Amino acid sequence: MAWNEPGKNDGQRDPWGKNNRPSGNTPPGLDQLLKRLRQRFGKLGGGPGGVFTIVLAVLLAWLLVSSATVINTSQTGVVLRFGKYSRTLTPGFHFKLPAPIETVAKVETTRIRAQVGQVRMLTSDENIISVAYNVQYQVSDPRQYLFSTNDPDDTLAQAAEAAVRSVVGAHSMDQILTSPGDDVEPAPAPASSAAAPAPAKVAAAPAGKDDRVTLQQQTLDALQHTLDSYHTGLQVTDVSFQNVAPPDEVKAAFDDVNAAREDKQSAVNKAHAYANQVIPQATGEAARIVAQAEGDKAERIARATGDAERFNLLLKEYKAAPAVTRQRLWLETMEDVMARNPKVVDGSGGRNIINLPAGLGSKLSPGATVSADAASQEKQP
Repeated sequence: MAWNEPGKNDGQRDPWGKNNRPSGNTPPGLDQLLKRLRQRFGKLGGGPGGVFTIVLAVLLAWLLVSSATVINTSQTGVVLRFGKYSRTLTPGFHFKLPAPIETVAKVETTRIRAQVGQVRMLTSDENIISVAYNVQYQVSDPRQYLFSTNDPDDTLAQAAEAAVRSVVGAHSMDQILTSPGDDVEPAPAPASSAAAPAPAKVAAAPAGKDDRVTLQQQTLDALQHTLDSYHTGLQVTDVSFQNVAPPDEVKAAFDDVNAAREDKQSAVNKAHAYANQVIPQATGEAARIVAQAEGDKAERIARATGDAERFNLLLKEYKAAPAVTRQRLWLETMEDVMARNPKVVDGSGGRNIINLPAGLGSKLSPGATVSADAASQEKQP
């Protein structure tokens, strides 16, 4: 018999118990409703392996996992609470509110990033040049890096190009490619001469490398100033020029200019080398002449001083004995004169006149004696 067929005990065959209600259609009490709910949902969550228990366990595990975060040593964590900056996390293990209340953005702060680029521009002397550069940087402020600009890396690329253009465009082609080499340092004075004049200038080593380093430092400073004004949270660690050269279209002309510059520098170096060789010799010869003149001066002064002292001594003796002094001076003078001239001795007691030929005196040695008989045989002129 079907459950809905008419008959006796219809209320017992009603699965929903509608016919089991007491007479008068009185609604069930609160206790009965709770009892029915527990009976119906008891199988779903009441047992140890029910679905409700599993869902609750999964929910607790998710809350635990989303409330913990690990920041690596190369990272810095930025905590966002409902999308707004809350705090910064250092490397290590940290707890936070579960998502979506709080989220963590991890930023690599120790990794060195790089941006490369190449610009073609005019120098201050209106020459075209191509510069390839490399910028290395890292994140210094994660908060500014995430929130100050939409794309910090693209901002740095544009700022780097602007900095290179501003620095390179303010210098001439010679300052960028090579050093002019006009400013030279004087060579040290030779040690052989104390009163030597300052020697000529000597060619200094090209300072192109130092100029290049100066340009790179100026570019770094300009780029860092721009990034700081934008609050990008980036720190530039190095700026280098990989290739600085004229474009291929004008490279041949610049090669000719460089070759001429090198020839000029070679000629200048040779001239300075010759000057460094000749000037020390001339300086030494001048010093020798000056020293010789100083010696002659000292000698003459000493001789004049001695003569003056000797004259004073003779004057003193002459005042004491004039006749004796005159006789002694005459004898000393005659002795000095006769010692340097040939002498003729006349043995005739002055009876013969001896006339010597003009060349005889020069043929006689000092101290030679010519007799009167031999001399009388000579014809008188």
